[in-house]
Amino acid sequence: MAETIAQIKQSLAAEPSAEFLAQLSSDPRKGVQDALASFYKKREKIMKKQAEFEKRLQLEKEFWKSGKEYVAGVDEVGRGPLAGPVVTAAVILPHDFSLYEVNDSKQISEKKREELYGKILECALAVSVGVADNKLIDQINIYQATRIAMKEAVEALTIRPDHLLIDAMVIDTPIEQTKLIKGDARSASISAASIVAKVNRDHLMRFYDELYPGYELASNAGYGTKKHLAGLKKYGASPIHRKTFEPVMHFLEK
Repeated sequence: MAETIAQIKQSLAAEPSAEFLAQLSSDPRKGVQDALASFYKKREKIMKKQAEFEKRLQLEKEFWKSGKEYVAGVDEVGRGPLAGPVVTAAVILPHDFSLYEVNDSKQISEKKREELYGKILECALAVSVGVADNKLIDQINIYQATRIAMKEAVEALTIRPDHLLIDAMVIDTPIEQTKLIKGDARSASISAASIVAKVNRDHLMRFYDELYPGYELASNAGYGTKKHLAGLKKYGASPIHRKTFEPVMHFLEK
């Protein structure tokens, strides 16, 4: 008795053999051919993602081959918001790292980021986070505060890196470093760091939303959305707002 289309779909979802796929290609049922076409389309998409991931891992592989065993990717999240800290992360990946879905955090859905965050923590050799709060940002400016938070993340790693790959920044450290423009799309280590930083900051902003309601911080992460600006107009600046940022400075006396 021939397998039902539902059974065939289950088999296709479980890494089918080449022989099984060949058998399906001659099955006259339209439902089978539709399922087969869907399988090939999905597999092609995965292969494309894997190839793109391999490109993002090339820099790390070059450093590994040159004797730099521990390469840390460093990235930041939160330079642009009106409220909350800038959060940085440093991640050292193992040489057999294969989570091909790890990419620039801005290219991944919230649900996927949460999923990958847990997997990165499980398989990375070392992960750490640095934070510069709004007070430090106001005191020394966002650029310098980001550099300090990145240095904090690097120094908190349990393994000392042999080399740093940093997204668009240079930090004050004796460790060799490479500044990469749009590094979160060019380096798997930086991509992983961007996910770690993003998830940590999003969790923190949801906590702040409970402390300081009215600005919709859980949904806008502190960025100047229409609802956030309306909250500023109604309630004035909260203790976590960046008072040197426009337009926050216009709401300080409320």
